[in-house]
Amino acid sequence: MAQKDTSEKILESYNDVFSDIVNVLLFNGRQVLAADELEDEAPRSYYKADGRLHEIERDVAKRWKNGNIRVACIGFENQTASDPDMPLRVMGYDGAEYRAQLLSDNDTENRYPVVTLVLYFGHDKPWNGPLSLKERLNIPREFEPYINDYKINLFQIAYLTHEQVELFQSDFKVVADYFVQKRENGDYIPSSQELKHVQETLQLLSIMTNDHRFEEAYNTDIDHQKGEASNMCEVLDKVENRGENKVALLMKKLFDQNRIDDAKKASENEEYRAKLMKEFGIN
Repeated sequence: MAQKDTSEKILESYNDVFSDIVNVLLFNGRQVLAADELEDEAPRSYYKADGRLHEIERDVAKRWKNGNIRVACIGFENQTASDPDMPLRVMGYDGAEYRAQLLSDNDTENRYPVVTLVLYFGHDKPWNGPLSLKERLNIPREFEPYINDYKINLFQIAYLTHEQVELFQSDFKVVADYFVQKRENGDYIPSSQELKHVQETLQLLSIMTNDHRFEEAYNTDIDHQKGEASNMCEVLDKVENRGENKVALLMKKLFDQNRIDDAKKASENEEYRAKLMKEFGIN
């Protein structure tokens, strides 16, 4: 999960992507947050317990400012699987931020809210974990009226509507469209939308899908400085061409060694073809 979190941080940490995600998921596309009103916040928070300093780390966090006044702290938590303890984790992140405000001597008059968005990227099945603290706890009936609840703001990216996907203006639109299509059709037809953060988008898709051809296409075939590939249509064309070239090279090597049976089996069996490519060092 650490590697997946890292890939998501890279893309989501751009202000244009971060504000776009918030504006679509919280405000239905209304441009409430501007990219230039955001400032990075250290994702780590600290609290003292038992005489020791403890650390809590978010995936991505930013502060929304109006001039010099902080309006809100907004954080993202990325998930690829349901986590039954997510309400406790979110409560911990938010509580650490509120505690930091309480201990700050800089601006005791301006206390601002903390909002956490849980972004769920699973597309095989919907989230099935608790959505609130009370759902997670085993509460004795007598205590139930006295337990404060704490709800999480969960957004299932693969289960967004097409109308919601169309509201995105940043590269996250490509990401959301990919997961929605994979859930609905098991396949992906790319759009011609231009990408601003090509490498970061491909890294996220590569890691989240376990299909490293996306990143391979960027690292080996795409000169992003010259803009040779700037949308998913071009990227997947290069992925496909690279795959075809690798197969052609394998077949040539097999025929050169008169391994006709191996060539026939490799053309029909993907697993066997991958084994032979490894044998010949074709990457």
